[in-house]
Amino acid sequence: MNLMLQIWAGYARLTRRWPGFAAIIPFIPVLALWTAVSEAGLFPRAFFPGPADVLRAFVTLTYKGILPDYLQDSLIRLATGAAVGMALGIPLGILIGTSRWAHRICWPVLLFFQAIGDIAWLPILLIWFGFGLTTMTFVIVYTVLFPVVLNTVLGVESVPRDLSRAALSLGASRARVLWEVTLPGALPNIITGLRNGLGYGWRALIAVEMIVGTSGIGFMMFDARRAGSTVEIILGMIILGLLWYIVDAWILAPLERATGQRWGLVTS
Repeated sequence: MNLMLQIWAGYARLTRRWPGFAAIIPFIPVLALWTAVSEAGLFPRAFFPGPADVLRAFVTLTYKGILPDYLQDSLIRLATGAAVGMALGIPLGILIGTSRWAHRICWPVLLFFQAIGDIAWLPILLIWFGFGLTTMTFVIVYTVLFPVVLNTVLGVESVPRDLSRAALSLGASRARVLWEVTLPGALPNIITGLRNGLGYGWRALIAVEMIVGTSGIGFMMFDARRAGSTVEIILGMIILGLLWYIVDAWILAPLERATGQRWGLVTS
């Protein structure tokens, strides 16, 4: 018991001094188990490559320029789709949240299309736009849009009405109330919607790249399936997980916490 407490205390001190270790240490047992199973030869190496095989594939694909190009294509598509989704979703969410008439008109339509999965659009998108960037961008925008809209509406409706009435009674215009009261109050929910939307959009992008793409991480994984290259598929999966962890843990989660602390939703 004392030994366990000492180990835990040492772990707490280590992660407090170097926070990055808190993200690495949980993966050490997974890596050790993976290495042990692959080295034991329980499965053919072609079907179950080890960490060293994946690392060699990473070095080879990076040296050839294939992996950087594919990763760049995926990130550009995600950034473009997310930007368009935000540009459409935030104003629409503010409109629905602040206008009773807009809520009555748009809310049923919003819920209807939310129930239609992004991948369900692919057959008709391929007829309309073919195999290209437009189809992939539409799917990402569609996926990002709904979490952003719904969380923006939630954020606008959660702002106390008394704050808006007080600002209006002090002579503020409706535009100023929207900009200085409603929007800042809804910002934590908007960031949460963006965080969720980007997560869904990232997964949707990989799925679309597998089906209609000619480049990107999803295409690389699907193309590796045709060649029977399990190591490239596993490499793609690891890159997807690592990249999203970096974006979420280092950018989106701190931004979400910062906005929540700024507006008193959480304490530091």
